[in-house]
Amino acid sequence: MTAQQKTDYDIIAIGAGFAGLGMIHHAREAGLSIRVFDKASDIGGTWTWNRYPGAASDSECYYYCLTFSKELLQKWSWSVRYPGWEENHRYMRFVADECNMWPNIQLNTEIVSADYQEDSGHWKLSTAGGEEFTCKYFVSAMGMISEPVIPNFKGMDTFKGPLFHSARWPEEGLDYAGKRVGIIGAGATTVQMLPVMAETAASVTVFQRTANFIMPAVQKRMTPEWEKEIKENYDEIIDKCRNHIFGMAFDSPVGRNLADTPPDEVQRIFEEHWPRGSFRFVFETFDDLLANPESNRIAGEFVISKMKEIVKDPEVAEMLTPKGYPFFAKRPPLDHNYYEAYNRDNVKLVDIKDREPLVEITETGIRTTENEYDFDIIILATGFQAYTGAQEALTIRGRNGLTLRDKWEDVSASILGVFTADFPNLFMITGPQAPFANLPTSIEQNIHYIIDCIKKMEQEGYDVCEPKQDAEDEWVAHVAEVHEQTLMAQGDKVHSWMMGANLENRKPRVLIYFGGANVYYDKMRDSVDAGFPEVEFESLAS
Repeated sequence: MTAQQKTDYDIIAIGAGFAGLGMIHHAREAGLSIRVFDKASDIGGTWTWNRYPGAASDSECYYYCLTFSKELLQKWSWSVRYPGWEENHRYMRFVADECNMWPNIQLNTEIVSADYQEDSGHWKLSTAGGEEFTCKYFVSAMGMISEPVIPNFKGMDTFKGPLFHSARWPEEGLDYAGKRVGIIGAGATTVQMLPVMAETAASVTVFQRTANFIMPAVQKRMTPEWEKEIKENYDEIIDKCRNHIFGMAFDSPVGRNLADTPPDEVQRIFEEHWPRGSFRFVFETFDDLLANPESNRIAGEFVISKMKEIVKDPEVAEMLTPKGYPFFAKRPPLDHNYYEAYNRDNVKLVDIKDREPLVEITETGIRTTENEYDFDIIILATGFQAYTGAQEALTIRGRNGLTLRDKWEDVSASILGVFTADFPNLFMITGPQAPFANLPTSIEQNIHYIIDCIKKMEQEGYDVCEPKQDAEDEWVAHVAEVHEQTLMAQGDKVHSWMMGANLENRKPRVLIYFGGANVYYDKMRDSVDAGFPEVEFESLAS
């Protein structure tokens, strides 16, 4: 094979969520052929897999969307502030329909391996069904939180009822009305799921390892007046997201620090912002909540005090109190009556970290060191292998047969979360060591960067984009240096999935760039303007 030999597609991307749809639009705009594969039966990414009761976005609807078309922004109407999975899924299909993306998408197709062809600079992808496809540019659009972590509890195969991960909810649905439900895990999924399931289940028991700081969502209906305001100001909204530390349309920084504010004024500002809901409480109150440990402690105590105003049982409230780590060191879920659910007679909380560790799954339920619990259904809300899980779930081989899984055994190294050394012509959308931010904003910024790189190669006749090892080493060091300046770096206190600490077979590592999404977006633009100095371009002889 030679570099001049034609591939099946210019670009192959895996994942038909926000990233896959965005890639289709921008690739076609650049005159490139593209095929997006997904093993799911429908498009939607996370909104196809996560269909549990209460599943919803934690970003507000009007900036949790793709922004490449002003016409689509004006045409689509949201119904609520935080759309549920059904509405998010309808939105994704709306985008695909309006933009005629379906011819570029192949569903029910699992890619099991991707191999770099060193003689041609191309990629060869193989499916579970035995098909093979080739491309010049291979893009991972699989999402940073898509590969579930399945715990290895003793006896899991003996349970007689349904037992599954929340991100693999049965497509046919689940009748849990009048059933005894056990949920293992108390993160964002359970925060959303518990209040809904508790309404009709006979009982719901939550097995919690770590208590979270949880902030109010404050759901509300979209009104004609609010929708009009949003649609008249989309340019400003998009600009706010692009220039915000977490990629959100917030009015921050606000120009004041808690450390410089009298206590009574601090309390007044907190009380004023709390009922507004969302992550605005963190970003539109004071600018030093994530930088100053004492300011962080005061904010955390306020959040805990609000929980204790709701939960009636002091013992349950104590179990729900976060301990040993700073506020926002773990991404706090947003609350849709989660705490109120614990005031119900049919809801129970079990502390499996300090009080009664989980011993095994039995035929009839769950046994801890202290009790046996009988269930009809067990749900594993045990999180995800963030940032690297999707890429490692298939076999991706770069130069000299190196697999991405082996490369990332100790350090999940990248350049800007997009490139990784020894894997030419591979691009990742929100890969490891990219920021954790409002995902559609980061996804679109990543896509602009990737397409700019590909356009340079096409216009200047390059076959290979080779990420430089020294550039990778530099980015890894920079990400680590920034991490050390944050509250996340407080030793063993922060046992977070954001550090990969939820994986039994991997040591924790820095998976996220904490320097600010806006700073990161600027770095990508600087790279484009400088001609992509992080990579080496090469033309192959025929």
